[in-house]
Amino acid sequence: MSSNTPVDASKRTWLIASGCVGVAGGIATAVPFVSSFEPSERAKAAGAPVEVDISSLQPGEKMTVAWRGKPVWILKRTPEMIASLKKTDSLVADPDSKRTAFPTPDYAKNEWRSRKEDLLVLVGICTHLGCSPTDRFQPGPQPSLPDDWQGGFLCPCHGSTFDLAGRVFKNKPAPDNLEVPPYMYLSDTRLLIGEDQKA
Repeated sequence: MSSNTPVDASKRTWLIASGCVGVAGGIATAVPFVSSFEPSERAKAAGAPVEVDISSLQPGEKMTVAWRGKPVWILKRTPEMIASLKKTDSLVADPDSKRTAFPTPDYAKNEWRSRKEDLLVLVGICTHLGCSPTDRFQPGPQPSLPDDWQGGFLCPCHGSTFDLAGRVFKNKPAPDNLEVPPYMYLSDTRLLIGEDQKA
C-alpha cells in the first residue's frame, strides 16, 4: 500500500478515538501526580496561623490552643502576677531574653515578655527535653519549689522552673526561656498566633 492510499473512514474514526482515550488517560494519570507536589490540606492547616478569641479569659486564667502541633498558652496575668516579675529578675538566667536558641520577637524583649503586660503568650514546651511544664501559679512554699516561690511553671520531668513570663530560673536543666511564638492582636479580644505585623 503506497503512502498516497487513503485511510478507510472507519479506521480513521478508530485512530481518532484511540488517540483521544490515550490523551485523556495521560491527563488522568498526570493530574494526581502533579497535585501531589502541593501541600495537603492537613499540612497547610498544621502551619497556618490560628485565630483565638480571648474575650472570656479572666485574670489569673490560662487557655491552651494548638499551633503547628504545639501547645500555645495564653495567660491573662493579674496585677499581682505582673508585679512578681520584678522579684524574679535577679533569679532567672536570662531576664532580658538575649539568648538565641529560641529567638524572642522584639515586641517581647521586655520584663513581661509580651506585647501587653497582662497577656502572656508562650509555647508550652520545656526547652530542655520537650516536656510540657505544669501551672504553679500559687505563690509560696510547695513541693518541688522554693519557699519564696512567686508563681510560674514547673517542668516535672527534670525540675526546671519558669517565672510568670516564662523565664527559666538559674541553675536549671532547661537552657532557655520558654518560646514566645509570633503573634498579633486582631482586636482587643482576638489574637492571631503564628503571624505578627512583620510577617
